Amino acid sequence: MKQTQTKNLSRTRAQESSNAIERLYLTMRHLFNRGFYKPMGVSGETLRQALLQLRPEIYGSIAGEKIELEGLLYVIDRLPIGIEECVLINLTSAEGFGNSHFEVIVPSKRRRNCYRIDFEQMNIEITRGRSEIYDILTHLTFMFIESHKIAKRVIIDDKGATTRDWVKLEAAVLSKKKLSQKDKELAITHTGNILGRTFEEILEVYDQFSTAKRPDHFLHLIYWLGKRAMGEIIENSKRVINFSPVLRERLGHHIHGEAWANTIKETLKKHKLLDRPIHIISANVHSVMNTLHAPKALKSLCAKHDIFTVYEILSKEENESLRNKIKQTALQEGMIFIKDTSGTNIDVQIFDSSKIDFSHTEINHESSTDDLVVIVMDYAFGEQAYETIDELLKPFKTGKNQTHLNVDSISVMGKAGILEGSKGDIMIPSAHIFEGTADNYPFKNELTVKDFDTKDLQVFEGTMVTVLGTSLQNKDLLKFFHDSTWNVIGLEMEGVHYQKAIQAASKIRRSINPDVKVRYAYYASDNPLVTGGTLASGGLGSSGVKPTYLITQQILKQIFN
Repeated sequence: MKQTQTKNLSRTRAQESSNAIERLYLTMRHLFNRGFYKPMGVSGETLRQALLQLRPEIYGSIAGEKIELEGLLYVIDRLPIGIEECVLINLTSAEGFGNSHFEVIVPSKRRRNCYRIDFEQMNIEITRGRSEIYDILTHLTFMFIESHKIAKRVIIDDKGATTRDWVKLEAAVLSKKKLSQKDKELAITHTGNILGRTFEEILEVYDQFSTAKRPDHFLHLIYWLGKRAMGEIIENSKRVINFSPVLRERLGHHIHGEAWANTIKETLKKHKLLDRPIHIISANVHSVMNTLHAPKALKSLCAKHDIFTVYEILSKEENESLRNKIKQTALQEGMIFIKDTSGTNIDVQIFDSSKIDFSHTEINHESSTDDLVVIVMDYAFGEQAYETIDELLKPFKTGKNQTHLNVDSISVMGKAGILEGSKGDIMIPSAHIFEGTADNYPFKNELTVKDFDTKDLQVFEGTMVTVLGTSLQNKDLLKFFHDSTWNVIGLEMEGVHYQKAIQAASKIRRSINPDVKVRYAYYASDNPLVTGGTLASGGLGSSGVKPTYLITQQILKQIFN
C-alpha cells in the first residue's frame, strides 16, 4: 500500500494576519452591539490578542517589551489630547455637544470632534461610519497595551510600590511650576529608564509630542498611561469604552450623508444648476481651485515660475495670503463653497463653468448652453465614501417631484500606499478588491498610463486593494498582495465603497446614466514594503505636489475638453 505524504498544513504569516484582521473586525462589531467593554479586561482580550498576532507595521514593536514611541506618536496625533488621563471613553453620535460649554478638541491628524466632559471622561463624536469606529478602537487598544508595558516596568510589588524613576517622573508631571531645562532633562532621564529607551531616543521624539499649550506633553502622556494601567493592575479599576445608544441606533442609516447630499442638491437648485451636466470629483479642496484660478489670480508669480513651482509655493503653510487670493478669484468667478454642517466633515466646492475664465489655463473649454458643473468633495473616510456618494447620486425629492441628477462622470483621486515604486509615483487602478471578502469590482477607468507622460515619476496600472483600516497592515500581508496573481499595485481605504455606490446607482437603480464615466488615480504616500512606512504615512511634503496636480490637470482636461 502506497504511503501518502502528509502535506504541510501550517499557515503562512500572511494567512495568520488575514485571519487576525477578520477576528478584529468581527470582535469590534460584537463589542459595538454589546454597548460597552473593558479594553484591558476579559471583554477586550480577543481584540488585544488579534492585534498582537497581526503586529501591524504602523504600531512598530507592539509585541515587544520596549515601549513603541513612533507608533505612540502616530496614535496620539489621531486621538484627542488628554485621552490618556481618562478612564471612561464614550463614542457618541452628533448629540448636541457642539452647542454646549464643553470645548471641542480636534485631533491634529483626524477630523473628528471630541469633548472632555470631566477629568475622567472623554466623548468622541462618530459621524463618519464604521471605519471611524474601527480606526479609534485599534488605536486605543494599542495605547492601552503600551500603557501596561509602562506599568509593569515601574511596579515593584503587589501593594503598588514603584521604582525611584517613577517617583521622580510623577514629581515632575504633578509640579505646578514650569520645568527648567535642567528639570526637563532630569525628567527625560528617568522616563528613558522607565521606557527602556536612551536619553537620545526620548529627546528625538520629545518635541514631536509637544503642543503650544502642553510643551511637556510627552512626560504627561507617559505618566498618565502608566498611572491608569497601574490602577487596572493594583486596584482592578478598569478603563471602559462605551457606545452611546443614539450612535448604535443611527449607525448605518446614512443620517449624516443624507443631510450632506440634500444640502448640495438644494444649493444646485437655488443657483439653477440642477439640470446641468454634473461632474463629481472626490479630492482635496485646493488642487481643482488652484488649477482653474491660480494662473489668473497670481499672474506675476506664474510669469516668473513654472506652474508646478507655483503649486509647491502654495502648499507651504506660510503662504496663506496667496491661497486666499486664489479663493477670492474663484468666488468672483462663480465658485460656491459649502462648509459642512451635517457632521460628515466633508466640505464641498461647486464650479459653474459658464463663469470661469479659461483663457489663463491650459484647458480649452468653450462656453455653450450645456455648460457643465463640477462638484469637488473633500476626502471621505473608509465606508463613509459609500454613504456620501450613495446619497448624492439619488434623485432630488421636493414634495412629490423628484429630479434625477445628470451625472456625466465621477472622478476619485487620493493618496495610497504603493507596492511597486516609491513616494510620489502614480497608480491607475483597473479594479478594486475588498480586503477580507470575495468582493471585486473591475471597471473601465477613463484614465490610463498614457495620460501621464512624465520622466521623474513612474506610473503603474493594476488592481488596488481597499483595506479595512490603514493601521492594520503588515509586511507579510502586503507582500502577499504584491506577489499574488491579483496584480495588486497599491492599497487605499475608499475605492470599493465608491464603486459599490456608483454601480448601484448606474447599473441597478438607474438613478444616473448607466454609462457614467469613472476615473480613479492615486499618488503614493510611501512604499511600505521598501521603507517600512505605511499607507497612512505623514505628509508628503513637496513630493506630493506634482502627482496631485498632474492627476488634477488630467481629470479637468477630460471633463472640459
